[in-house]
Amino acid sequence: MAEHEVAPPAPWRPRAGRWLGIAIFHTAYRGGAIDAHLVPRTGPVVLVANHSGFLDGPLVFSSTPRPVSFLVKQETFHGPLGALLAAVGQIPVDRTVGDRAALGAASAVLARGGAVGVFPEGTRGRGDVAQVNQGATWLALQSGAAVVPVACLGTRRTGESTESLPRVGTRLLAVFGQPFVIPIEAGVPGRERLRRGSELLKDRLAAHVAGAATRMGMPLPEDD
Repeated sequence: MAEHEVAPPAPWRPRAGRWLGIAIFHTAYRGGAIDAHLVPRTGPVVLVANHSGFLDGPLVFSSTPRPVSFLVKQETFHGPLGALLAAVGQIPVDRTVGDRAALGAASAVLARGGAVGVFPEGTRGRGDVAQVNQGATWLALQSGAAVVPVACLGTRRTGESTESLPRVGTRLLAVFGQPFVIPIEAGVPGRERLRRGSELLKDRLAAHVAGAATRMGMPLPEDD
């Protein structure tokens, strides 16, 4: 259990920060949002995205048609970048423990009808969603939120470092999928419910990412 406290961000912070992201992705890059209308405009939403490149978070953050607070590894919350992340309402999470404080802050955002973003793979890799952590599922089950799968495409090419930035002018896409709800099955123990829900989330997100990559003609990187 994490010993730190994490306050839920004020609703205006991600709303203001989104415009900064839009400016960046429409000047330095050819950023685009596909099927963003599928994101419910009201009510709690958990956005789950694949993760292969450094700009995945900013891409989804600025492409989602409503303010969203992402769970971001706490190691990033240092220096100017950390100050910026805090200013735009992102939530630090300690990935080495079951960070209940971060999940509590995210739950508070959902309880007030807001949107939370999670990279369920937990770290950058191929972005093919071969496995997921259970945090996003827990948030969805606790809040009853709709889950929206998002495919991040173009943020990293084969052979590039997971820490590198794409070249200026690169085409970057956030492709949104159909929302779904993880069912609460009566009579199923909590741990099993969480396991089944995580399998459902993994299958839905992996299928969406694969389909989006084919549809857009933008393959995932072939290395980790």
